[in-house]
Amino acid sequence: MGLKSLQHKKWFKIISNKYVLILLIFIIWMLWFDGNSWLIHNELNGDIDKLKGNQEHFETKIREDQAQIKKLEDSAGLERFAREEYLMKQPDEEIYIIEYEDSIQTNDKE
Repeated sequence: MGLKSLQHKKWFKIISNKYVLILLIFIIWMLWFDGNSWLIHNELNGDIDKLKGNQEHFETKIREDQAQIKKLEDSAGLERFAREEYLMKQPDEEIYIIEYEDSIQTNDKE
């Protein structure tokens, strides 16, 4: 099976056509080697999807924060937030910590 017998086959005639060869080289170049290749586009599309997910997450956080800001606009809400989050108190107040028996950690060595 030499070169002469290959030249008479139909698939060899199609592949050896100069336009088909140029087209194949162009497709291979555009898919893998070019700066705007399919691989890079695929990777960038994945990054876009991740960023859209982050955008949705941050938009919900912004809505939650805006609701929290609305609650803190009046002085009662601001005072309640300061007491709960930062354990603040009025200067003339005393704070008592009440511990229940089931919340106290004991060392039972008996």
